Amino acid sequence: MTNNNTLTSRLYPTRIDIPAEKRKQIVVILNQTLAATADLKTQAKQAHWNVKGKDFFQLHELFDELAGELEEYVDMVAERVTALGGYALGTARAAASNSILPEYPFDILEGKDHVAALADRFAAYGKHIRDAIAQTDNLGDADTADLYTEISRTIDKRLWFLDAHLQVAEVKGENGTASNTQKTAVLR
Repeated sequence: MTNNNTLTSRLYPTRIDIPAEKRKQIVVILNQTLAATADLKTQAKQAHWNVKGKDFFQLHELFDELAGELEEYVDMVAERVTALGGYALGTARAAASNSILPEYPFDILEGKDHVAALADRFAAYGKHIRDAIAQTDNLGDADTADLYTEISRTIDKRLWFLDAHLQVAEVKGENGTASNTQKTAVLR
């Protein structure tokens, strides 16, 4: 039986001019991203299916849109792995065991709680993507770094969308009005 470590380091012949040792390192990074992307996609679907509350419809639609975008990135990342001669580890079990993201909370229903949970995960994923940009660029693979840059732009935009749902409550506080300290901080 072949394990993930064997598959991660196995390369198929390719005429891509990136040295095999560097390609192995890049494939490991990409497979980590593949796991996190697939995991984040399913977490967005979890929120999509289970959101409740006054903003149900708009959040239900938003979460489905997020999952759809992430599905495209799953495919793009997996295909980059194989283009480099690597083996894409893209099953649900591989994603679950290799994802950098925490498990999605199953005890939430309210829209803002789902937004906060997804925002936390999009932020962690965005950091991973930015780290991967630097790592793959340092390994001499501008194409993979560019793929990561494309993903990063979308993830940052989507994090902005999620954060925008939470920012009013964070600025105003629980009672709905901003304190003098908060007003001064916002004005700066």
